[in-house]
Amino acid sequence: MSVIVRDDLVLSHAVVTADVTAPFEHVDIEQWLKTLPTHEYQRCAPGDHKAAGYTVDDDGTPMSINVEMIGSGLVIQQYRYEVASPHYCKMVSISDVYSPAGWTTTQVIWELGIEQLEGDQLRYVNTVTSHPTEDFLKFIIGSGQTFEDAAAARQHASGAHCEVETPHYAQSIAAFANARAAEAAKA
Repeated sequence: MSVIVRDDLVLSHAVVTADVTAPFEHVDIEQWLKTLPTHEYQRCAPGDHKAAGYTVDDDGTPMSINVEMIGSGLVIQQYRYEVASPHYCKMVSISDVYSPAGWTTTQVIWELGIEQLEGDQLRYVNTVTSHPTEDFLKFIIGSGQTFEDAAAARQHASGAHCEVETPHYAQSIAAFANARAAEAAKA
């Protein structure tokens, strides 16, 4: 299946930050994502996050699979790791979206980054950008919506969702780093 992404159009864009305390040298967002248990993922956005898993694509590219509610849409994200490192990951998904009007697709770009402010004071930056696919544009026209209305709805839903999940992600990443530091101290 060939999907045409309209990266000249933005459905939504959110950048949300949260500060945490953890040893910067023990932060490993890539490993955290690859080992994120479903129940921890659910705790990061109670009610919205449904399931998480890790797999690889046919070509061996690591993937994070996330199932969540964004507004009234059930979104199944198949994130391919475009950049994977301890302090920054860029994930790109052609996501399946089920809404009350049926199925469609969008592209979602999820960027997870951690910055060292001072010592163990860190800032987690959660950036989520969504672009429509040609399928999505046909879908909204068939549903009687304009792109502007669809984008406004998605911006509101995605922005609100990111506000909920970002501090929880930050705390989970910090807990993962603190556990790694404790293991290193025992060794």
